[in-house]
Amino acid sequence: MEILASIAIIVATTIFIVLSFTIYLTLKIFAGKSINNKEYAPVHATIFDLFFHRDDLYDYETEIARNKPTFRFLGLGKSEILTADPRNVEHVLKTRFDNYTKGQNSRENLGDLLGHGIFAVDGEKWKQQRKLASFEFSARVLRDFSCSVFRTNACKVVGFVTEFGLSGNSFDAQDMLMRCTLDSIFKVGFGVELKCLDGFSKEGEGFMEAFDEGNDATSLRFIDPLWKLKRFLNIGSQARLKKSVATIDKFVYRLITTKRKELAKKQNTAVREDILSRFLVESEKDPEKMNDKYLRDIILSFMIAGKDTTAASLSWFLYMLCNNPLVQEKIVQEIRDVTSSHERTTDVTGFVESIDEEALDQMQYLHAALSETLRLYPAVPVDTRCAENDDVLPDGYRVKRGDNVYYMLSLWTRGVQRMMTYFQMDIE
Repeated sequence: MEILASIAIIVATTIFIVLSFTIYLTLKIFAGKSINNKEYAPVHATIFDLFFHRDDLYDYETEIARNKPTFRFLGLGKSEILTADPRNVEHVLKTRFDNYTKGQNSRENLGDLLGHGIFAVDGEKWKQQRKLASFEFSARVLRDFSCSVFRTNACKVVGFVTEFGLSGNSFDAQDMLMRCTLDSIFKVGFGVELKCLDGFSKEGEGFMEAFDEGNDATSLRFIDPLWKLKRFLNIGSQARLKKSVATIDKFVYRLITTKRKELAKKQNTAVREDILSRFLVESEKDPEKMNDKYLRDIILSFMIAGKDTTAASLSWFLYMLCNNPLVQEKIVQEIRDVTSSHERTTDVTGFVESIDEEALDQMQYLHAALSETLRLYPAVPVDTRCAENDDVLPDGYRVKRGDNVYYMLSLWTRGVQRMMTYFQMDIE
């Protein structure tokens, strides 16, 4: 009898906890949201719906936006507003830029991986990093170094593709491009060869896997309302994120230490070409403010900005070329005309070296094709800002303080007609 009584108490307590938590979630989601008020964007569902659609999230949001350019998902204590109205995008990013920040939600979501990097901060830290990055990337030394790295890795990609072409075997093009861009951004960022395309060390492979896993687990936080509970219990995606961040930190901090020693020994410019070296030189002016943790956050932000976005865009570009052979032929012809390489060449290195800034400026058709690819398949299809104060969007819908406003770039697939204008071709 005592055992049955104990079991009954446990069951009753569990039911009470579950019911209490359900009531709490219900109140947090539905209370004070002006659900039937037409001054606010129409409600489509709750944020739990986003989690269930995580595998086709952008397509799902795009289909909703076709009929409702601005709509809401109800979140815990706030609304998640999604908009594809260009007027609203300009309002959030330009007209009322001061009222829309990263917000506490984004800072918490990104904090474990990116710390105080530019994508996870506002205010003075954002301005400082933006100013410093703008200055460094305009420097001729870094630009020349970056171009050299990109040319070297472009040659490796050609060799990679040629090898598979001759063997007749298939390969994963996006994986190849991910490895290439990580090689490039790692070299430009840290001045170190990761050699993803060549076959790398166990340590380098561990970093790459941790970097990708950390990125994925961080992204899930934006659609998983229970991620904080998972972090507290150290389970699921948040346990993987914790492990990934530990691997990343160990790898990056050792690189920072090594680079500091190199800079202390050598005073020539050869060791100051990469981003980390240039930031280390800058940190000497204020070592307490730009400590190793801050440098780690800045560099990782650059890596995230440069790796997946570039690889994904190139993957879609190749996909579009395969579907539109006439465009492919025109691009090849333009490249041949600009580089005067009308005959087939086996000197890949020489050909790549001929593609300098002046040559690229003349490849206008290639530029248009890349731009259209980015418009149809944006590398960052959705981004978000948080309202610091109540506001009214240009389309008339109200925004409450604390609401997140997501602006969507994945809607405008009406570009098929625009492609016909750009490329003067028939598209089914």
